[in-house]
Formats: sequence, structure tokens, C-alpha cells
Amino acid sequence: MPDRPAVVLVHGFWGGAAHWAKVIIELRDRGFESVFAVENPLTSLADDAENTRMMVRQVGGPVLLVGHSYGGAVITEAGDLPNVVGLVYVAAFAPDAGESPGQLSQEMPPAAVDSLTADSDGHLWIKRDKFHESFGQDLTDDEALVMSVTQKAPMATTFGDTVTAPAWRAKPTWYQVSKQDHMIDPDNERRMARRMGPRRVVELDASHASLASQPVAVADLIEAAANEVAGR
Repeated sequence: MPDRPAVVLVHGFWGGAAHWAKVIIELRDRGFESVFAVENPLTSLADDAENTRMMVRQVGGPVLLVGHSYGGAVITEAGDLPNVVGLVYVAAFAPDAGESPGQLSQEMPPAAVDSLTADSDGHLWIKRDKFHESFGQDLTDDEALVMSVTQKAPMATTFGDTVTAPAWRAKPTWYQVSKQDHMIDPDNERRMARRMGPRRVVELDASHASLASQPVAVADLIEAAANEVAGR
């Protein structure tokens, strides 16, 4: 049976690689031996894409890139490497050429747009008292508290960084829509998924933090994508 590709997980804004914790455990239990999680600086799309490319190059063999939230923009920009065999979007941005996450959000503002606040250094935060209801209303109080306290704020300018050559135009894609997403409008997710023509779209009754609240379903989609590109 053909080997499945390595899985490289790319986090979004307001978190780091640890946001994938439950998905990582789920993939391990399903026999995935090569799983990596990028820790991006969230300083610019160019920085984050190049940081992701460095990990993909180190893996060497076939790679399935998986992006959550802004991480979808990152895999869209970084997925042009020849060993990237597919892209999985988890409640994620999928910009076209010349588009930015900020532009896409302005076109269809999410429910939690007023929960964001910028600090004097140019970083963009989710207000601590709004984090649970905005980012992951289906998480436990304790899970949301930890994510809120450990949130990793991006440079606000990153929202305006545009994609150059979207990898989804050349690579097979899969997409997970979060029907209760307050950070990206669910209809915006459906719109981005529809124009990509993905192999599969999965809709979950989940918040933006579906990778933490529904890791089994997210891992199901990743596994299906990995099996398909491996010809299983």
C-alpha cells in the first residue's frame, strides 16, 4: 500500500503550533508517522510562507499542507513547492492572487469583528473577555482561558498582505467549513471553498476553533486527503 505523505500543520492568528495538539494525537493514533507543526512568527505573509517552505523542504518527500484560519493564506502562498501534493483548509482563508485575508473579511465581515483590538506596537489581539465567544465558543471554559492567555498576536499589517500565486489553482484541495464560525463568516468560507473546486467539503457545527473542538472530524478530512493523494 502506498505510503501516505507527511502532514505539515500550519496555525493561524492568535495561536501557535500547539493549537493542533488534539489533531496531532488523533493522527498519531491513526498511524501517521510523519506529522510536523510549523511555528510561524506572524510578522508578514512572506515571512510565514518562507518559514513554512523551510519545513516543507526539510521533509523532502511528499507533503500534505494543512492550514487553519490565516494558515490557509500561508499554505496558499507556500504550497507551490514541488513536493506539496495537496492542501487542506480548516476554517481557513484561501485568497486568490492579489487578495488578502483583510480584504476577504471586509467583503463579508465576521460576527466577532468588534472583538479585535490593536496595541501600541501594531499587534492585533482578541480582547481577553471576548475570546471565548469569538474564537471558540464550543470549547470548555478552561480551554478557552488557556488559548486566551497564550494567544499569539499577529502584526496587524499581515492582514493586508496579498497572495501572489495561489497554490490551490494547481494542487488538489479539501475544505472544512465551520458553521458557527465568528472569526471568518461561514458564507465566506463556503465562497472560498466553492471557487477552489475542492475534492471534498465538510461542514461542521463548530466554532472557528474546530481543530480543538472537533479534532476527530478534522483528522478524518486530513486522513481522507492523505489517502487520496497516496492512491489508497
